Amino acid sequence: MSFQGVIIGIMVFIIIGVFHPIVIKGEYYFGKRIWPLFLVAGVVLIGASLFITNNMLSAIVSVTGFSCLWSIHEILEQEKRVKKGWFPSNPNRK
Repeated sequence: MSFQGVIIGIMVFIIIGVFHPIVIKGEYYFGKRIWPLFLVAGVVLIGASLFITNNMLSAIVSVTGFSCLWSIHEILEQEKRVKKGWFPSNPNRK
């Protein structure tokens, strides 16, 4: 039996779960101007995954990189959610 697929699935679930509060807090404190950080992290992680010889670790690093790229979209959507009143806006930021 091979548990690699199950382990990768669990890790993907955890990574997606971790990125939800990161996006919410990132938008709250920095607004949408934080998106370049997600872009750089995503590109670096995806690039690094190409050089990792362990297939499971490579997959997890790659998923984390693509989650960073997806977070760019989510940051922009989070800004819209804040404008709709679904999430609180930061009173210290204009």
